Amino acid sequence: MSHDHPHHHDHDHDHPDPHAPRKDLEDTAPTYHQALADAVAELLIEKGVFTGGDLRDTIEYMQGRTPELGAKITARAWVDPAFKAKLLTNAKEAAAEIGIDTGPAPLLVMENTPETHNVIVCTLCSCYPVFLLGKSPDWYKSREYRSRVVRDPRTVLSEFGTDIAPQREVRVHDSTADMRYMILPMRPEGTDGMDETQLAQLVTRDSLIGVIEVSAPA
Repeated sequence: MSHDHPHHHDHDHDHPDPHAPRKDLEDTAPTYHQALADAVAELLIEKGVFTGGDLRDTIEYMQGRTPELGAKITARAWVDPAFKAKLLTNAKEAAAEIGIDTGPAPLLVMENTPETHNVIVCTLCSCYPVFLLGKSPDWYKSREYRSRVVRDPRTVLSEFGTDIAPQREVRVHDSTADMRYMILPMRPEGTDGMDETQLAQLVTRDSLIGVIEVSAPA
């Protein structure tokens, strides 16, 4: 089980857009964290650290990151053994070969096999491979998931409908300021006739986190 706990945590995980319009603006006062985000953004713009345009461009770029990127990487690995080998040893370079930026943090891709099932978490905060999977789900950020999946991963996985055979090892990988993880799910049986595009459509965000496995189409 991987548990690196540095003394500090970076924050390239999800943050609210401080300038996004809120439909309930007239009815609900901003929360403390929303107000703080607004104030920090305005101060940095005022100090010339970046411009309002820079902020908008960054937000638009991050909003364009979706699990389809991780699915594309997975499908390529399923059909290209050389790409898969590089992905498991140097994920950033492998992803760059197919035009995908994995972000500033180091990335490890952990392969699920018949002997081992991997799942990711961030026990200290909610760090997440946003550049590959887009916005993290609420359950991933919840205190319940962050604490329980480390202590009893088989039970948590079963609650997602994923029952791991007793003889199969479960490994939990803790995202930190120094590392992000993505799971490479097993290619399901019965997909030999599918091309790369079709295979990518089978891959879901949750399978890239490791809480479910990929299933062949019915």
